[in-house]
Amino acid sequence: MKLHKLEGYIQSIYLAEYQDKLLLLDGCSRADIPLIKHYIVGKLHRCFNDLALVVVTHMHPDHAGAANTLRCLTGCKIAMANVPGQWYAGIDGKLMHFTDMLLAKWVAKRMRKPRRNIWYSSKLVPDYRLNDRDPLPGFPDWMALDTQGHTDRDLSLHHLPSDCVYVADLMVKVKGHYIPPFPVFYPNRYLKSVKKIIALSPTSIILAHGGEVFPSDRDYKYLLDRAPKIPMTHWRSVKSKLNKALGKAS
Repeated sequence: MKLHKLEGYIQSIYLAEYQDKLLLLDGCSRADIPLIKHYIVGKLHRCFNDLALVVVTHMHPDHAGAANTLRCLTGCKIAMANVPGQWYAGIDGKLMHFTDMLLAKWVAKRMRKPRRNIWYSSKLVPDYRLNDRDPLPGFPDWMALDTQGHTDRDLSLHHLPSDCVYVADLMVKVKGHYIPPFPVFYPNRYLKSVKKIIALSPTSIILAHGGEVFPSDRDYKYLLDRAPKIPMTHWRSVKSKLNKALGKAS
């Protein structure tokens, strides 16, 4: 297995190459589809439909945005966590889906990326549903790990031969430190997930935002100390800013 790293629209893309097939570790952004096709066909000199499996670690725009279209274009299968229902369910879910796309556009602007269409369906029906410690279909050297907290259906992917773990958004690297992502809907689950990865003691960790890293015990302590004790969500953030603004006005 050879793991290729591509610089995506607002996140890193990881493509695992095998002699007869390809595995995409996450569902990327809709804006990443031309890049993925160019890399597979133009750089690796492979057929686009060699892409056999796309894992969606969670439903945010930069992790699920390309999945449905890639399945239509290549015939690949999609795998995600075995969690019932849709993340963006109901009216609140539709609003959150829209907000998450706005947030992704804001990140792209801060990164000075050109404007791209990142719209994607809020619904995703996978071909495979993965439980904790299930092998990836067709890729038994990879194991799915439940690492919920950021959302209710987060997955990490453990490559057993190399003992590296792709943790998606379980942590992000900012100014040399590892911190929790935003949002964190389930703080208790989040803390449990971080401790799960620490206990696993992998040789390296692969971040969706930060590349391959080698956190020390001190780094982990910094992260754990900053793990939220209450949910950090869109609405709570807006409410907090409104309260601050009203307090200053009074």
